[in-house]
Amino acid sequence: QVQLVESGGGLVQAGGSLRLSCAASGSIFSINAMGWYRQDPGKQRELVATITTGGTTNYADSVKGRFTISRDNAKNTVYLQMNSLKPEDTAVYYCNFRTHFSDYWGQGTQVTVSS
Repeated sequence: QVQLVESGGGLVQAGGSLRLSCAASGSIFSINAMGWYRQDPGKQRELVATITTGGTTNYADSVKGRFTISRDNAKNTVYLQMNSLKPEDTAVYYCNFRTHFSDYWGQGTQVTVSS
C-alpha cells in the first residue's frame, strides 16, 4: 500500500501560520485529487480543502480566505498553507490522495492553536 507521510503540524498561537506537507512514498497512479481533512475527538472527519491534478480547488467555508491548498504533481505532494489560525482550527489533519481505484490517507498531524 502507498504510504502518505505528513509533516508540518505543531503548536501555534492564534493568528499564526503553519504549512502542512504530505508526500507519497513510492509510486502512485491515476491520481484524481488531493485533499486535507481534519478531525477532533468525538467529531466526524470534515473536509478542509481539495485540489485536482488540474488545479481546481475547493474549500470549507470555515477556512476560505485563510487556507490555501497547492500541489506538486511531479513530486506527488500536497500542501496546506494555514494563515490567521484560530483555536477552532485545532484538530488532527489528514491528507488524502484519491485515485481511480482507491483512497490513500496520511497518518495525521496534530495542529493546536492557542488563544
